[in-house]
Amino acid sequence: MITLTTDFGLKGPYVGEMKAAILRVNPGTKLVDVTHAVTRHSIVEGSFVMEQVVKYSPEGTVHIGVVDPGVGTERRAVIVEGNQWLVVPDNGLATLPMKHIKPRRAWEIDLERIRRFTGWRISSTFHGRDVFGPAGALIEKGIPPEEFAEEVSLGSLVKLDLEPKKEKDLWLLKVIYVDDFGNVILNLENYERPKAVELPDFGLLIPYLDTYGRVKPGELLALPGSHDYLEIAVNQGSASERLGLKVGDGVRVSLV
Repeated sequence: MITLTTDFGLKGPYVGEMKAAILRVNPGTKLVDVTHAVTRHSIVEGSFVMEQVVKYSPEGTVHIGVVDPGVGTERRAVIVEGNQWLVVPDNGLATLPMKHIKPRRAWEIDLERIRRFTGWRISSTFHGRDVFGPAGALIEKGIPPEEFAEEVSLGSLVKLDLEPKKEKDLWLLKVIYVDDFGNVILNLENYERPKAVELPDFGLLIPYLDTYGRVKPGELLALPGSHDYLEIAVNQGSASERLGLKVGDGVRVSLV
């Protein structure tokens, strides 16, 4: 199985071209579209989305992620092997999904060698079709990465700074995802469940509950959410719009 996560959108031929290229290399594979609606160029958002899919995918799944504002530059195209596979640009996209695949080895894809497998020219602006798609197809087909890539150290891979930071009783967090409901997901997990959450930058103290309907429509709350990250929400409304928060913003939080 190959999953696809991109910021291509659905207008134009891009998703179809990438899928066609994959199936040309490996006609027997099963393709799963995770989303092609990652916010354009948002590596943090793409990393979060890939992480959630990795958590529930069977061993051996190949995850292709293309959120690649540096396409055609010196940034590497890489493969990460663990109990699942990641095929991504080396720009931090692998940061969150890597936590769940027990990574063992990594490779940098050799563009000339991948071209020999596909037989077509590699565009400097569409590596999803010409590099990542075919590489993922070859891996899922059982072709060893050594045949089209050079091994690199796991430690050399670019990582996003998404570790939560703490100053005394105050967490310094980042928004890592905003869903279509306007729920704001922060980069804090594995925390002791509080009774309430204080947002000092907004002068707010909001209840920490288990689900949205525990407060009246239009009221703010905090909750663990379905992904176990700390989430700020408005019942039947948008916390993102209410608080003016977007992916990448910093948020100070106190758990009380």
